[in-house]
Amino acid sequence: MSAPASLAVPIHWSPEQALAVLEALQVLREAVWAVYGQQAQQAWRDQLVPDHGPPDFDPELPF
Repeated sequence: MSAPASLAVPIHWSPEQALAVLEALQVLREAVWAVYGQQAQQAWRDQLVPDHGPPDFDPELPF
């Protein structure tokens, strides 16, 4: 997976324009989630826990 792209946000927007962009992003987020939600959750889990799974737990080892 590549690094996230850098994005410059214009500093000349009015509060109303900024709100419109935020609302559009929320609608897009909901649409993407409706289609890819389960796959995205699994991809996130896969990133958090590598293929070899969590480390072995040895209750005999001290903290």
